[in-house]
Amino acid sequence: MAEMTYRTALVTGASSGLGRGLALWLAKHGVRVFATGRRLSQLQALAAEAQAAGAAVEPVVMDVNHAEASQERIRAIDAECGGLDLVVANAGIGGPTHGKRMDWERTRAIIDTNVTGAAATLCAVLPQMVERRRGHVVGVSSLAGMRGLAGHAAYSASKAFLATFLESLRVDLKGTGVQVTCVYPGFVKSELTAKNNFPMPFLMETEDAVERMGRGIFAGATEVSFPWQLATPMRLLKVMPNPLFDATARRLK
Repeated sequence: MAEMTYRTALVTGASSGLGRGLALWLAKHGVRVFATGRRLSQLQALAAEAQAAGAAVEPVVMDVNHAEASQERIRAIDAECGGLDLVVANAGIGGPTHGKRMDWERTRAIIDTNVTGAAATLCAVLPQMVERRRGHVVGVSSLAGMRGLAGHAAYSASKAFLATFLESLRVDLKGTGVQVTCVYPGFVKSELTAKNNFPMPFLMETEDAVERMGRGIFAGATEVSFPWQLATPMRLLKVMPNPLFDATARRLK
């Protein structure tokens, strides 16, 4: 597809990490950004940083775990700004969910945020975008969603859902003027990865990851994956026979 020009964007999970970085990147590229999250103080700090750079970020306190309320808020913003050009479902959480020590509360929390919250965000103004024959929806999945990683059943599955959901949308929306992009990050420095107590190969700086995301979105790429050193072997794992994958995955945990 031809590149779009973006006037307005909404980014969820913009209090920190990739969401914060992408919201600021978009704003510095002339986009009016509605940055959503649960922590007002962090969103206000983001807005102040953007303003100091001559950019526009508007803080929106919103919790994607409240799916219906989030949809109403996004639709209200869409109407207020004359139509959102870009919606990025970035909000997500992680954490171990090992099959031998399965924790339903943690599993449910991951599903509520990464599956229900993301789908609600993407669906909120999709009909309006189709009607306008213009728009772009983006979901931040993960390289971890390409196969079921040991010890992270809920997280891997939630990111696999988002990737497949976006793939179907991409097929359905061809010819409508609405673009679809799935982002597959590897390990990126953030509050989320700071809690990990396992090796994180090819850990990327947030700024580098954001630059790749932003450029991929502006180019209308259907998929953006990084870093290549991790994305390439993960794609190979997708086609690996199950017995071989199982043996490999056990050694990776």
